[in-house]
Amino acid sequence: MATHEPNNFLAGVIEGFYGPPWTQAERFELFDWMAAWGLNTYFYAPKDDLNQRAIWRELYSGAETEALGQLIQACQQRRLRFVYALSPGLDIRYAHPTELDQLKRRFEQMLTLGCQNFSLLFDDIPDRMDPEDNQRFGSFASAQCHVVNALFRWTRERCPAARFLFCPTPYCGRMAEAKLGGEGYLAAVGRELLPEIDVCWTGPEIIAREITVAHVQELQTVLRRKPLIWDNLHANDYDGRRFFCGPYSGRPPELRSEVSGLLSNPNTEFPFNFVPLRTLAEFVHCRGTWDARQAYLAAMREWLPHFATSGQPLALEDLILLGDCYYLPHEDGAEASALFERGRDLVAGNPATWGGEAAAFRQQIARLREFCFRLTELRHRPLFYALNRRVWELREELDLLDRYVAFKSTSGNETNAYHPDSHLPGTYRGGLVARLQRLLQPQTDGTIAPTAQVSDRFSPPLVPRKRRKSASDDLPF
Repeated sequence: MATHEPNNFLAGVIEGFYGPPWTQAERFELFDWMAAWGLNTYFYAPKDDLNQRAIWRELYSGAETEALGQLIQACQQRRLRFVYALSPGLDIRYAHPTELDQLKRRFEQMLTLGCQNFSLLFDDIPDRMDPEDNQRFGSFASAQCHVVNALFRWTRERCPAARFLFCPTPYCGRMAEAKLGGEGYLAAVGRELLPEIDVCWTGPEIIAREITVAHVQELQTVLRRKPLIWDNLHANDYDGRRFFCGPYSGRPPELRSEVSGLLSNPNTEFPFNFVPLRTLAEFVHCRGTWDARQAYLAAMREWLPHFATSGQPLALEDLILLGDCYYLPHEDGAEASALFERGRDLVAGNPATWGGEAAAFRQQIARLREFCFRLTELRHRPLFYALNRRVWELREELDLLDRYVAFKSTSGNETNAYHPDSHLPGTYRGGLVARLQRLLQPQTDGTIAPTAQVSDRFSPPLVPRKRRKSASDDLPF
């Protein structure tokens, strides 16, 4: 197997999600994990650090610079690479020299804190240019390369060993096919961006189920360099009801020799990221084949001590079942899949023929429901608070299934309608979002179609409300 130079290959974590940034204590814990597991790069790019994106021209305050300095020092103490990112793309005027000066001021502030590695991100921005920029550069790609190249040269003059990263506006295969950023955007980046600069890429999709060697090799010919994988496999900022604690998977070990690094942008809630990052580290260093499921089971054993309770110890097999319920975006874990299929087949069948299958199913979901309840006893309270809303929803669904199966299993109720006394319209699966979700149904072929029959009698009147236009209204996706 081809090997890579460990000092040049970036392996680690991007704090690059939408939502509350991690706390200092969480970051320090992350750095300890990374140092122990052989990861080498922490990429600071939280979308909701105002100075990172929304007000990128403004310098950090004294308290903010002190906190960033502590992070940089903590990384240096653990021999981790700290990469600082700015995202000026929402409103930058590429042709104005004063904008370059603003970027230099921001980087200069970080250089004085000891930062040596930088990035400019142009993801998730309006797909349009200022007329003056368009007249001068003619394309997004040329305008962005002009700015990035200038900042790269300026940074290298002050820090010759600086690593410099760039995130393009189309950062996945689907966006490139849709010509986001304009015709020939990636080819222009390949020609015009200085070759020492890394280009971030998420794969065929924003949340890529698989990233193949063939996909990356095709991209190499366009970018004229190995891409840096910004991996959103475990990101959950797009769906607040879910989190993902499954293994790093869908990427072959051979991929490592075709990219300049693998960086995970994981769950917004820090406590959920133990298994994803543990298995990423194992993947980076593995030899031979990669067994994602076995890596997951091993990491779950290591995670179990975080689930110490004030009562009796929790069982590893129950933690695995819970983890399987929140596995990966495109798949449930094996035990969760089996539980779902058992319930689906049961409720689709004739209750008169259920026999002992109903009792066995109720016993299985009772085990999971009890484990969810026992999580209230966790001594690691931040972990419990992160879990609480999600597992509460899971408990509600399990409870409804249990009551339904119990009712239908009672002699004489096989054909009777079930009227629950607790899961009532408006309070259960209620609210506007839930009702909107019932209007359109995703199909297995990837299309969206109207739901065959929408029954929603609980429809409180909507009060019109004027809403301010936000920057996100202009986003292309």
